Amino acid sequence: MTDQPQFPGTPAPGSTPAGAPTAPAAPASPSADELRQALARVRTEVGKAVVGQDGAVTGLIIALLARGHVLLEGVPGVAKTLLVRTISQALSLDTKRVQFTPDLMPGDVTGSLIYDAKAGEFSFREGPVFTNILLADEINRTPPKTQSSLLEAMEERQVSADGVTRMLPDPFLVAATQNPIEYEGTYTLPEAQLDRFLLKLVLDLPERETEVAVLTRHANGFNPRDLAAAGVTPVLDAAQLKLAQQAVTAVQASPDVLGYIVDLARATRQSPSVKLGVSPRGSTALLAAAKAWAWLNGSPGVTPDHVQAMVLPVLRHRVQLRPEAELEGVSVDAILRSILTQVRVPM
Repeated sequence: MTDQPQFPGTPAPGSTPAGAPTAPAAPASPSADELRQALARVRTEVGKAVVGQDGAVTGLIIALLARGHVLLEGVPGVAKTLLVRTISQALSLDTKRVQFTPDLMPGDVTGSLIYDAKAGEFSFREGPVFTNILLADEINRTPPKTQSSLLEAMEERQVSADGVTRMLPDPFLVAATQNPIEYEGTYTLPEAQLDRFLLKLVLDLPERETEVAVLTRHANGFNPRDLAAAGVTPVLDAAQLKLAQQAVTAVQASPDVLGYIVDLARATRQSPSVKLGVSPRGSTALLAAAKAWAWLNGSPGVTPDHVQAMVLPVLRHRVQLRPEAELEGVSVDAILRSILTQVRVPM
């Protein structure tokens, strides 16, 4: 007996008429271990095009899992742009690139209203921010007005124009590259924007052996503009990435670990060399990154080791030194390492 009325000849829910073809079963969702293995293969695929940047690859994966954004800093020519393009292809994600220049306008990034002469009305033309991974190349070569055009997109995953709010695709990540601040023609990013990057990854110049490996690939015909020819193939898609993101949110953190994160953040505010310490947003970012790192390592919960591994990339761009400390050659990374040795680690 069913509570729903049945039309003549209509099978009851759950039954199949005799001789009717059986619908194919829906594919089973991948397990957490399978998702982790797929993300490990992402590193392998990226390695077909990018040499010697394993830490940066892992950082981008952590940012995607934690739904954060990444700031990549390094001198020109250390494969920052190639790294982002390759990881986008390995994850089957749409990506767009914007070259930030002094004359770039905010509408060139987010989109703008365009008058349609045939229709006699204005319509919104989406900017390159409407993508999964936005490569903001040399973001510190454009003035703060254009830099700040990304604030709403990064924080709210939306763009507002002419009183209308338009949601961005999911997943969405801003991977911004910047040259070191000492380079000519650069603008320091505002503190409010820096705080919205989950990680700051520093790409150093390669060791001699690594640079020889890069030249060997180019000598053998490697073309960085043709990733398919390099053998880079997708190993994960957006739906599977969302499953991994959901799994990360289930990772637990004990009260002791939460207290440890807060103690680390407070220690940056109390350091005599620091003008501006880590805000509560920085504490939540450290927790999110530590949870992603714990999940990648197959751990059901966050440990102090996971937190310590994420301290430098998560906090280094959220700390401002006093002028006298900068004159003495003190670095933010050195201060953070010192804090890690001073703050009591929960057992």
